[in-house]
Amino acid sequence: MTMQHMRLDIGQDGIAILTLDQQGAAANVISDAWMAEFATVLDQLGAAEGCRGVVIVSAKSTFLAGADLAMLDAAFPTMTLASGFALSQQISKLLRRLELLGKPAAAVIEGAALGGGYELTLACHRRFLLDDAKAVVGLPEVQLGLLPGAGGTQRLGRMLGSRKAGELLLSGRSVRPAEALELGLVDELFAAGQGVEAAKAWIASGPDATKPWDRKGFAMPESRGLAIPEVAVGFSMATAAVAGKAGFNMPAPVAILSCLFEGLQLPFDRALAIESKYFARLLVDPVARNLIRTTFLGRNAALKGARRPADVPRRDVKTLGVVGAGLMGCGIASAAAQAGIAVVLVDRDQATAEAGKARVGTGLEKLVTKGRLKAEQAETILSRVSPTADFTALAPCELVIEAVFEDAAIKAETLHKVEAVIAADAIYATNTSTLPITGIAGQSARPDQVIGLHFFSPVELMELVEVVMGRQTSPVTLAAGLDFLRQIRKLPIVVNDGRGFYTSRVVQRYIIEGAAMLAEGVEPARIENAGRSAGYPVGPLALLDEVAIDLAIRIVDQAIAQEGDAYEVPPGVEILRRMKELGRLGRKTSAGFYEYDAPGGKRLWPGLAAEFPAAAEQPDSATLKERYLYAQALESARCVEDGIIEHAIDADLGSIFGIGYPAWTGGALGYIDTVGVKAFVARADDFAARFGPRFTPPASLREKAAA
Repeated sequence: MTMQHMRLDIGQDGIAILTLDQQGAAANVISDAWMAEFATVLDQLGAAEGCRGVVIVSAKSTFLAGADLAMLDAAFPTMTLASGFALSQQISKLLRRLELLGKPAAAVIEGAALGGGYELTLACHRRFLLDDAKAVVGLPEVQLGLLPGAGGTQRLGRMLGSRKAGELLLSGRSVRPAEALELGLVDELFAAGQGVEAAKAWIASGPDATKPWDRKGFAMPESRGLAIPEVAVGFSMATAAVAGKAGFNMPAPVAILSCLFEGLQLPFDRALAIESKYFARLLVDPVARNLIRTTFLGRNAALKGARRPADVPRRDVKTLGVVGAGLMGCGIASAAAQAGIAVVLVDRDQATAEAGKARVGTGLEKLVTKGRLKAEQAETILSRVSPTADFTALAPCELVIEAVFEDAAIKAETLHKVEAVIAADAIYATNTSTLPITGIAGQSARPDQVIGLHFFSPVELMELVEVVMGRQTSPVTLAAGLDFLRQIRKLPIVVNDGRGFYTSRVVQRYIIEGAAMLAEGVEPARIENAGRSAGYPVGPLALLDEVAIDLAIRIVDQAIAQEGDAYEVPPGVEILRRMKELGRLGRKTSAGFYEYDAPGGKRLWPGLAAEFPAAAEQPDSATLKERYLYAQALESARCVEDGIIEHAIDADLGSIFGIGYPAWTGGALGYIDTVGVKAFVARADDFAARFGPRFTPPASLREKAAA
């Protein structure tokens, strides 16, 4: 057969070199064709007389990227427990054949070996890893709602013990060379260009090609189940930790613990079958489908420019202008400078601009402390930022991002000053979270070159940027904005103009729903716990404190002023107004729904009970969780109907990476698909009857349900 994924060469010294090299692809991935070729290679190795062992290397920058997730995604509609089990067993048995070949196998890892790629190396008898930060190993399947399905849980568990293996499997983190060697994930580190020779020398030494678990009498403490006290305590604590971190929304962590607990008590081959059964269960669960489609495939497509107009030439930004040296402006400036872009940082006076540069420097110092930058790198990055109060310094900028106060008049004044000095083809972007882009562009002499780039705070931690198209924004301007975001490695979603755009409009539904519950007499702790147990990073009242209660009120009042009777005032607004009367505006005043100077740290304000008395009968947590999820999913559907969202993936990415919608759902629109449109509409109608018209499904969603 013609090999398209690998090639085998057996040298005169009797040592075979298996090179993973998928033709026409940037990375090696495990697919049906890959497995077929690997089976052929194993046949050839087994039949090759005089073959002393095999060294597995890669011709790509990564060793092996694991399973082809696009292949998995295509298989989801017809996936069954039986087919999922068969898929896991197919690759698992191939790796087992390598392990039992009777000839030593060594993996030489010069790039990332993650997931199925690292599982291949685990089936080898020795692992050599390049001593370079880009060469990492790990099993990240939990992040996609899965577990390693090719022996990863069982080999790692037997190598490291259940506690250390459990930490790596449940976190899914990538491990760099020094730690990988210390933990026993690899056996040797090597310098560039020396890996193959080191592996060949090891094979030439005539090592034993039998794994410990294939030797008679092999046993470990976990093999006695709960009879060993420390094992019992370890699994009990791990179970509690999983429930505390992932709640009961993510099935993969529980399945991983079950694999470890059950598998480590069994002979190895039976343990592999246990792993395959749990893998199959996760494959047919919608959570894995949702995570793979949105957080991997959808995210990667967006990062590669899925929404970029194809017929527009690429243009990189060499000099960026940032107007506004506050928290957001400095975050944007730092991200650009770290990407090698020169930044002109403008503010009202030189002292304020200099203070902004100092803030950028402080952020870089933190990266140095964490070991993510070297001191000299931080100095070079900071030198790219030029603070000034002189708008004429913006003249060479291909792109200018305005990050001034959220006020239409101030933004208009800033736009006029910038347009007076920049080049005719320069792009003007506004970092606004609520003000319509078309209104801002209306102040411009070239509205087609105005776009919204809505960054999220803190910029250094938040990957998402909401790209907002005004009515006159051109495809050239859109392409320029997306090209810049690719330069600074941010995740873009593209939405159309409208008050609140997508993310601000939808996040309000979460915090307002929490306020509405408080108005109904739901206990504050119950409100917050329901949000976190649904999978949100914080409860709605805590988020209101972070946003600032007066800002939430101002957004509502602006909508009332502009839309009049057409605007439906959200429930719970009176709660916010009462909090403002009390002077409790949130974290910025150290007093909101929470108090921040209490003994022991942040806690819910005890005075809430007196201000907003709890009802005698309290709702169940499941209903509260659904209310949050439905409120935001319905608003997302309205955004589609209103033309704000043109592609569902933008809503799903925006909701997960921008406003903390639970990832297990696949996103706010993905949640509707997970529930099923017909069932979702029926439940929404039930909520509308019980809690108000805000839960009424839009006509377009009702039409889908009927179809």
